[in-house]
Amino acid sequence: MVTAIENPPTASEYVEMARRPLEAERCALVVIDIQEKLLPPIFQKEQLVRNVQLLIRAAQILKIPALVSTQYTKGLGGTVPEVASLLGVEAIDKTFFSCFGSEAFCASLKRLPGQRNTLLLCGMESHICVMQTALGALREGYLVHVASDAVSSRTEWNWKMGLERMRAAGAVISSTEMAIYELMRASSSAAFKELLPHLKG
Repeated sequence: MVTAIENPPTASEYVEMARRPLEAERCALVVIDIQEKLLPPIFQKEQLVRNVQLLIRAAQILKIPALVSTQYTKGLGGTVPEVASLLGVEAIDKTFFSCFGSEAFCASLKRLPGQRNTLLLCGMESHICVMQTALGALREGYLVHVASDAVSSRTEWNWKMGLERMRAAGAVISSTEMAIYELMRASSSAAFKELLPHLKG
């Protein structure tokens, strides 16, 4: 896998990354900067919050560890209650836009149980903190999946540009339901049956 931004993946390398199935035992969920003072102007914010909640619920059911970041909590507030209430972990506050600029984040990521080589990203803003975190993860050798309808920005243009940049760098762009159904594997699984009422909501 190509991990250097200076050497974006070839078409065949990207296809190979996109073919690899998401595996719960190798995945970690990263919830980025969904904060009280940042959320109000976000494009399609209701969809963002609902899909982030779905990803968190799926992660809990599948025992996928989650890391949560905030950007300068003192000025921008904490994680919004409707997201924070579902999380069992404390947010890691940062001043760098990329989560990988935070020593605390990097240390927490390395301490996660199991062989976590895949990061599933959600949060905001798509073109700033999510994008820079995705690039940092790729440089560190992680496989990166981005749920496109669980990230957003203040404008639709910047949301789309963030997704385009991440895809060009080697991140796999999917959606909340794509990721969840891929992780759940089968409708007969107990995990899927537990999550289904929330998917129908």
